[in-house]
Formats: sequence, structure tokens, C-alpha cells
Amino acid sequence: MTVEDERQLAGLRRSGALVRDILRAMLNEAKPGVTGLELDRMAQDMMDRAGARSAPRAAYNFPGATCISIEGVAAHGIPDARPLREGDLINIDVSLELDGYWTDSGASMVVGNQPTKDQAKLLDATKRAMTKGIYAAKAGQPINEIGKRVEAEAKAAGFKVCSTLTGHGVGRHIHEEPTVWNHYVRSARQRLTEGLVITVEPFLTPGNAKIVEADDGWSLYPADLAPMAQFEHTIVVTRGAPIIVTA
Repeated sequence: MTVEDERQLAGLRRSGALVRDILRAMLNEAKPGVTGLELDRMAQDMMDRAGARSAPRAAYNFPGATCISIEGVAAHGIPDARPLREGDLINIDVSLELDGYWTDSGASMVVGNQPTKDQAKLLDATKRAMTKGIYAAKAGQPINEIGKRVEAEAKAAGFKVCSTLTGHGVGRHIHEEPTVWNHYVRSARQRLTEGLVITVEPFLTPGNAKIVEADDGWSLYPADLAPMAQFEHTIVVTRGAPIIVTA
């Protein structure tokens, strides 16, 4: 989607604010003993009250309102009845449609007490990589500048980027063009245009960054079972700093 007027931008902001509030509530309630199903039901209730639809459920018939990936799953995890455990590294991804506007955000965290040194390093580096990618997204710049900045930040921190999990266009559907690579792709020279709506969502790992699909047909996990973290925002490209509608 390309934002053409203030009305459209206001619609994206409303949708993004709901995503933000749901994600924040879920992260706050992700405590030892709580299940993914309980978190997902809370998210669905918040969507229902706002008149919104779960994006993965509406677009792909995903078996949850949100994606909750728990310790060992990198992305697209199905909410289930497993109680969260102290020290679990989890990722929650919330995306929805509200009044015709689709937005998407995600974050990783460690359940319970303080993360280990290695977990904290991974989380901090992934969040920094996302931020670097977001602020590389300026109208007139080639889209591969985003992946270049993300990859450089990951390498500087000693991590690899998962190249098969990418950001994407969004706004009128959950997945639109263009693909927003999290690593430098020389051929991706498309120029970013003012008003373009995209997600920036790097996945970082200390492992080999290869992904395998689970038998459930949805969940994606690291082939080497190394930890993986993700952070994500939906942004609107401008000629200056981007508008982060899910912040």
C-alpha cells in the first residue's frame, strides 16, 4: 500500500495502535504458568471488542489469532496449552485488519526473571538491527539499504540474519509487495517511494540461520535448534524519518 492522504494515514495509525496495545498486553502477561492459548484468547477478545480481525486467521486460516513461538520455534508458532516456563525465549507476532487497514508487529522476550547474558545480547542486537533497518528506509533510497544496515548490525554483534524470513509490504493485505530483505541483496535496487507501507522484521541467531517447517505445516524452527529472536514494526516511508505506526 502507498499512503495517499491523511485519512489513510489515520486509518493505519488506528490499526497500528491496536496492534501495539495487544502486543504490549500479551508481553506483559507472558509469565511462567501462562499458556499460549490464554494469551491468544486475550488477543482475540481485544480484537473483537475493537471490531478488528486477526490477519493470519482472516488471510490464511491460521489456527490462532496471533503467532506465539516458544523456545525452539522461530516463527509462526501455533498458540497451544503448554505453560510458559521461566527462561523461555518466546516471540509474539500480532497482525490484524481494522476498518480495511492491515498492520503487523512482533517482539521477542524471555519469560520470568532476567534473561541470561547470551539471551540479552541476542535480544538487544535484534532490536538494534530492526531500528537500523527502519531508519534506513527513506524515499529515494534503494530497498536493499534496509537489509544492508540490518546485516551489518547483526554481524557487528556476532549474529547471523535468517535470510528466508523477510519483511514485506502491508496495508491493504497482510502480505504485499515488496519483499523487504533482512540481508543485502545486490539485485534488490527498487527505490523506496514516499508513502510506501512496509514491515521491517529481522530474525537474528548465533546459529546457522537455516529454517525448517514443522509437521504442523505452520511452525518454523531453526535447523540447528539455536535460539532466534525477532522484532518488527510497520512503517510508512517518508523523505525523512519513517512513521512507525505500531510504535
